[in-house]
Amino acid sequence: MTTASERFGRIASNFVKSEIHSASPSIAHLHELLKGYSIEAVCDVACGAGHLGLSFCGKAQSIVAVDPAPQMLAVVRDLAAGKSCAIETHQAFAEALPFSDEQFDVVMSRLAPHHFADLQLSLKEMKRILKVGGLLAIIDLEGSDDPILDDFNHRLEVLHDPTHVRSYTARTWRTVIAQMGFRIVAFETERSEKPGGVTVHRWCEVTNSGDKAEAEIMNLLSNADRSMLERLGVRQENGNFLMPIRTVILVAQNIG
Repeated sequence: MTTASERFGRIASNFVKSEIHSASPSIAHLHELLKGYSIEAVCDVACGAGHLGLSFCGKAQSIVAVDPAPQMLAVVRDLAAGKSCAIETHQAFAEALPFSDEQFDVVMSRLAPHHFADLQLSLKEMKRILKVGGLLAIIDLEGSDDPILDDFNHRLEVLHDPTHVRSYTARTWRTVIAQMGFRIVAFETERSEKPGGVTVHRWCEVTNSGDKAEAEIMNLLSNADRSMLERLGVRQENGNFLMPIRTVILVAQNIG
């Protein structure tokens, strides 16, 4: 069985110019949410191509990027060199971060927790390396409290990426974050990583889903109730279905 790190390692170059990953308004919005906080050292967990971590160039003294796929880390280093940005990379899973306790002011992860094998262990590790008073920042796919809608969305996501584990609901995020000893500073739902949407073809192209999976996704969307698509934010335009990439964004403070 192919793991997420193996799969994404093979298609690492796709994420360099992916408009979903590189130019999302959520990155700029996160910087707005972090205004007023002292940020010297940041850690981007399951960083992918490193777009989030690299956005802190010139704002943080130390930027560390972590990912289990060495090919992704090579992409990060190339992008950093092009930006003349100093960044430190480490190959590791979110469940076992190779850092000392209370090392970072901000620990963040974007469009990755839905792949984590153990969400709670990953968050526990992220909290461990975060200074007391430091901030955890998460931007990730959002699930639905409606089990029928959530199941439909899950089917789409697994076709799009067979290593997808779960898009967690806002309720789940709030519960888990509170249990971990964080105080929520900001929490927003139903955001979009691609306002206006991205076509199913492009969505599948980035992750190399394959023609068969793309056809199955199109079939599911074509036969879905219109109200269900509206609730997911999926639009149809000129014969194309446009996927909004719905996300939740949260910032939480480590209270010890």
